[in-house]
Amino acid sequence: MLITGEQHVLKGASVADVRDREISVEQEHLDQVYRRLEEKIHEAEFLMNDAAKRSQVGTPGALAERDAQVFRAGVHLNRLNNEFEDFLFGRIDLLQGKDGKKGPDGAYTAVEPAEGAVRENNTADIAETLHIGRIGVLDADYSPLVIDWRAPAAAPFYRSTPVDPGRVVRRRVIRSKGRKVLGVEDDLMRPEITALLKGEELPVIGDGALMAALGQARSHTMRDIVASIQAEQDMVIRAPAASVTYVEGGPGTGKTAVALHRAAYLLYQDRRRYAGGILIVSPTPLLVAYTEGVLPSLGEEGQVAIRAVGSLVDGVEATLYDSPAVARAKGSSRMLHVLRKAARGALEHGTEGGAADPRPSAAENGQLAFGEEEAEDADGAEDGVRRVDTGRLRVVAFGRRLELDSDHLNRIRRNALGGTAPVNLLRPRARKLLLDALWSQSGSAGRHSDPELAAELRSSFDDDVSSEDDFIHFLDAWWPELTPRGVLSAMSDERRLGRWARRVLNPGEVRKVARSLKRDGLSVHDVALLDELQAILGTPHRPKKKRDLDPLDLLTGLEELMPRREESQRERAERLAQERTEYAHVIVDEAQDLTPMQWRMVGRRGRHATWTVVGDPAQSSWSDPDEAGQARDEALGTRPRRRFTLTVNYRNPAEIAELAAKVLALAMPGSVSPSAVRSTGVEPRFSVVREGDLARSVREEAALLLDRVDGTVGVVVAMNRREQAARWLAGLGDRVVALGSLEAKGLEYDATVVVSPAEIADESPAGLRVLYVALTRATQQLTVLSGERDEPDADGVPDLLRD
Repeated sequence: MLITGEQHVLKGASVADVRDREISVEQEHLDQVYRRLEEKIHEAEFLMNDAAKRSQVGTPGALAERDAQVFRAGVHLNRLNNEFEDFLFGRIDLLQGKDGKKGPDGAYTAVEPAEGAVRENNTADIAETLHIGRIGVLDADYSPLVIDWRAPAAAPFYRSTPVDPGRVVRRRVIRSKGRKVLGVEDDLMRPEITALLKGEELPVIGDGALMAALGQARSHTMRDIVASIQAEQDMVIRAPAASVTYVEGGPGTGKTAVALHRAAYLLYQDRRRYAGGILIVSPTPLLVAYTEGVLPSLGEEGQVAIRAVGSLVDGVEATLYDSPAVARAKGSSRMLHVLRKAARGALEHGTEGGAADPRPSAAENGQLAFGEEEAEDADGAEDGVRRVDTGRLRVVAFGRRLELDSDHLNRIRRNALGGTAPVNLLRPRARKLLLDALWSQSGSAGRHSDPELAAELRSSFDDDVSSEDDFIHFLDAWWPELTPRGVLSAMSDERRLGRWARRVLNPGEVRKVARSLKRDGLSVHDVALLDELQAILGTPHRPKKKRDLDPLDLLTGLEELMPRREESQRERAERLAQERTEYAHVIVDEAQDLTPMQWRMVGRRGRHATWTVVGDPAQSSWSDPDEAGQARDEALGTRPRRRFTLTVNYRNPAEIAELAAKVLALAMPGSVSPSAVRSTGVEPRFSVVREGDLARSVREEAALLLDRVDGTVGVVVAMNRREQAARWLAGLGDRVVALGSLEAKGLEYDATVVVSPAEIADESPAGLRVLYVALTRATQQLTVLSGERDEPDADGVPDLLRD
């Protein structure tokens, strides 16, 4: 039950007077908090200046200590200088607890009230008041001015309900901008008692904070939900991180926000454990851009990487989308067999020549690749390319000419590829097998009966042959170092791909995949193939390049007198973050969309990690959920699973949720939609394209919604209309955005135009589920624009959305 300010005010005071008084009380506390923050900022600045003075001490130990102190003080100062729009956002007033124990944050740890905390006449005293904020702040006496939202003492702010209030009597959400308190909204958790604070009855202001938060206008970036987290969301955020945590929930249940807040919470709880980093995998770059500002506002940055699926491979940024048919082929686990064949087949392809060379380019290995010498080679080739016959190996050893023909070379290659190591790591094995064959042909094996002399002769033979230019150039051409991009490029040859994919892909799939690989740029599905190829090929060990010494150092001996400066703690942290390929915890957002090959890619980054897997089967855009589920289970291994379900839709008003439920019933019969918590009274609007003029109709509908809402408008079209839609909306301003159906996942707008539901539903076998996603993006208003293909009725309602 919620008690409003009109029902529960101080004697002789109006509602406005009480509201102003309570705002003034919170303003006084906020002023005190900022005064303390300024003191802490001065302390951090002093530490920075003090550390700088240590640079005058020349010992390596003092320099390392200085770097560490500057790093720690700089991080602390950066946190303190970030004044967020609602740094202090909550308050709870609590009854006396069962015991008098305090936690490290200075708050009492008891969850339930003490016996006698509520007197027989149903009155009680407020024994403790806690303010909740983005970071914890203690006063000079180490009493809490602000409790960090992740601390155990803050949990009742999120979990307390009238059914299970614990010690909480009143929960207050404080709205502020900068250093000014703008308003307060209260929820009364124990309406049956009269609570006294400093001898006066506890006032309750407003009609609840959650509805106020839901009604705010949206921008193109996600706001954190730290002030309005609900009980079932808080259970997920604070769940222990051991093993795998599954989180399922329909549209609008806050899955993405919960995932981000969980990352911040885990770092707060056990920073040492998660020093290996937390990876958050998002389905699209749009969702990454939408969410990347949340973690800094929660007091966490630097330890969490938010990456789109198409950006998980370093140095690669996927910008293209494959057609549904190509995506199904590339995403299927069948491609694993094709890639293994291609990696080995590319060795032969590399020796055959052709435009698509699977060997490393100059850009990929940092130097000129073989076959790209700038000057004329030893054979005098005019084009600067050394011509090597990889069908025949000829060398001279011990005064004899030795030769291996193509049949012999092919047998050696097959023998070498019989190993299980990655292809590039099998090159030493292939080199040895070549030398073995040449040694056998030389007839020198039986020259000495003494084992030591025989071994010395063989060693001399190997050194003699392997130092010959002819042998070196042959080996480079016959067993080149392959790169993932090179092999993928080789697969663009339809004839070769057909040979490598025999009995795995049908001829139509081979043709479409090969053609897609001829394009400039990579698709999101190509990135998973590149990652798989990297695992199949392997990276040969390269010795570290020695630092060049200054000749003056050698002459004066300064190299011995002045030890090399070790990297600082900060430099090491930055280097490790850049080199990181595995993480301590992996959070997968919209997990239902990952293909089997993408699950393999993500799984490599969390082989020793704990996991949080967030998704909704009803929103899956992948056509074979069972196959993806098997790949997911392989990636997660045998770790125990813990499951949570979010059941409340905070995004969509009931009117929009009811319309979307009609599509859900078609897409996944028997599925239950999450319950919407509010109703606006505004029904979805239906419109029909005027006289076949789709561009003008879309633009007019978007302009109409821009006038009706204060925030953003999203126009969702079938994927093949993305570029068209962007042109249709040109000039309407940055509050409106056009996006393809697959890009809408996880995003939300004040208003949405869904263009031609039939086109979206017919895009792929998962089209109805994708349409369900498109219809659930709006927080206020939804317009459905139908064309002839939608078969609209007299009211403009398309066939798919009619009862």
